Amino acid sequence: MSAKIKLTCSDCGQVNQFPADKAGAAPKCGVCGAALGLGKVAALDFKTLEKAAKSDGVPLLVDFWAPWCGPCRAMAPEFEKAAKALAPKVRLAKINTQSNPDATVRYNIRGIPAFILFHKGREIARLSGARPAAAIEKFVRDSLAKQKG
Repeated sequence: MSAKIKLTCSDCGQVNQFPADKAGAAPKCGVCGAALGLGKVAALDFKTLEKAAKSDGVPLLVDFWAPWCGPCRAMAPEFEKAAKALAPKVRLAKINTQSNPDATVRYNIRGIPAFILFHKGREIARLSGARPAAAIEKFVRDSLAKQKG
């Protein structure tokens, strides 16, 4: 019997569960039918971020950004590249700090862009500043390796 993975839908906030061996097959939400975002950057609101950080079964890397932030906008394509490279083992998402100021307070964000890596219901690493895709991927892999070791 295959292990199960939980992923929170970025559209409706429903927690979905499916077989781990199906993670690479573009799983969809059982409630609204939206793609669950493995391989693409999901846009989250504060409530959905809180739920995903606590319940998702794969590591979740969140980019805290704002539309007025030049480095945030310039880095967005690199973050998308990293999402494709890290799928289906890691999920990438972003949260607009201007629209979700509670997230900025809750996670003590002092500057953007900022990244927080969540795994097994808790924050395991942080990184700040615009980065190329390769540096984002290395940050995630190194941080996860420290958790195993």
